Amino acid sequence: MPMKSHTRIYLYLPLLLALALAIGLLGGRYLDRLSPNGLLSGNPSGISKLQDILNYIEKEYVDSVDRETLTEDAIVALLRDLDPHSAYIPAREYDQVNDPLMGKFEGIGVQFNMPEDTILIIQVIPGGPSEKAGLMAGDRIVTVDGEAVAGKSLTTLDVMRRLKGDKGTRVELEISRRGYADLLPYTIIRDVIPQHSIDISYLPEPGIGYVRLSRFSMTTAEEFDQALKDLKADGMRKLILDLRGNSGGFLDAAIALADEFLPDDQLIVYTEGRARPRRFAYATAAGDWETQPLILLIDEGSASASEILAGAIQDNDRGLILGRRSFGKGLVQEQLQLPDGSGLRLTVARYYSPTGRCIQRPYDQGADAYAMEIMDRFHGGEMESNDSLPVNDSLKYTTPGGKVVYGGGGISPDIFVGLEKDERLGYYNQLINRGILYNYSFSYTDRHRPEMAKFKNTEAFDRGFSPSPVMLQELVDLARREGLPEDPQGLAYARERITALLKAYIARNLIGDQAFFPLYLRTDPAFLRALREMRSGGETAGFVDRGRAQKPSTL
Repeated sequence: MPMKSHTRIYLYLPLLLALALAIGLLGGRYLDRLSPNGLLSGNPSGISKLQDILNYIEKEYVDSVDRETLTEDAIVALLRDLDPHSAYIPAREYDQVNDPLMGKFEGIGVQFNMPEDTILIIQVIPGGPSEKAGLMAGDRIVTVDGEAVAGKSLTTLDVMRRLKGDKGTRVELEISRRGYADLLPYTIIRDVIPQHSIDISYLPEPGIGYVRLSRFSMTTAEEFDQALKDLKADGMRKLILDLRGNSGGFLDAAIALADEFLPDDQLIVYTEGRARPRRFAYATAAGDWETQPLILLIDEGSASASEILAGAIQDNDRGLILGRRSFGKGLVQEQLQLPDGSGLRLTVARYYSPTGRCIQRPYDQGADAYAMEIMDRFHGGEMESNDSLPVNDSLKYTTPGGKVVYGGGGISPDIFVGLEKDERLGYYNQLINRGILYNYSFSYTDRHRPEMAKFKNTEAFDRGFSPSPVMLQELVDLARREGLPEDPQGLAYARERITALLKAYIARNLIGDQAFFPLYLRTDPAFLRALREMRSGGETAGFVDRGRAQKPSTL
């Protein structure tokens, strides 16, 4: 492979590793079960052996050891030999991992970032305790309960431990705010904070609705039902549902969404495991979008519950799947919370799409190979061309409408939209992948927040603000200081894209996701292709009447 291709792949590596980790922790949650007697009851000989070894190490080992650490390391090693998605969750991480799926948590109600070791508030959640107390976007948290937190190398988890807490508890903050010489004291009473699974729902064009779903949580079905009603009231006749980057969540939430799109008695999914009998889920007559045009957007970050929904739509010939091949997670986990507050997610079954395919990709080469498989797609050219999509005829299935689909490695789209292969975009890609463009947009918003407060909504911001040549030069200067050499040709070639993304980032920092996505999607190839499909009539994205089928930082 040419050296430039290797360079391009290297730029994606941090993103790919983070993606694999997120899907491993958040994807594919089936059922949250609490074991009333603890996970381990009785005293099997294997457990006694482990206890004997731990006791011996703790008593006789040459150096002092931490028994809890040894125990957790042993659990992790034990699960490593099972599959990539069985996982141990330490007690200190349990809430952080599970809160996104609950649809709510208890805290102070802010979104934050940590540039230069400072807790910087990006947004205050409307109606939350921080907004009620008077905190504002752009405030910097200097002390928490009298302890200095500014200028310290705190992790996101460290910040969450300090600021999250039970409803009704108090936390004392001192805030630095532009324009004030002294620190401002605030007392925040923690409360329940909603955490939405829908990032945005709106009409990008008359009659065409767009919904971006970030996770399948306990509140997803309710949120989606409300979004659907609102969009229909605004005149929506066709729907684009964006599942890109959605690593999964509750199986029941995926089933509920599929039920919105499929007519009564159509098979959505079934599960089966060695100790779990086969269980089927069928659509009911309660669906509210069963015949209208539908397109689902997926990519390599769409996993688990996202793939269940996409598989149900594809296998029932209900709509179009557009984008790139999904992650390939067809394993079902149950979760047990242990007496010490830690948790165990254990794979207990596989799920199968309506045609009978399991889309779980192989994991027999070990955890490292499994985690790097997505990067292998870059090496093999799959992200750029559908000619490289894997085909295994032994895993070939046919939908009732005659479409050929494959199992064993994710959901392959009906319409492929690859990453753009253009070496002239190297400078643009590095501005993004190094976080330079994002950091500059955040800094610019923070410095100019007072004069930009006049932009109260997306429309006003879109009409009244455009990145200037001075801003682009400041961005280039920042990039040079961060070790990215100037590239006049690369800057000129990608100038329109850079300014569009810069504007979208500033809109998010100033207003929120409801401003970011309408601006960002203007340059999104997959979204634009979906719009073209819908404009052309959308008939291929509609329901095929052929009779009945067989019976995923806030505080």
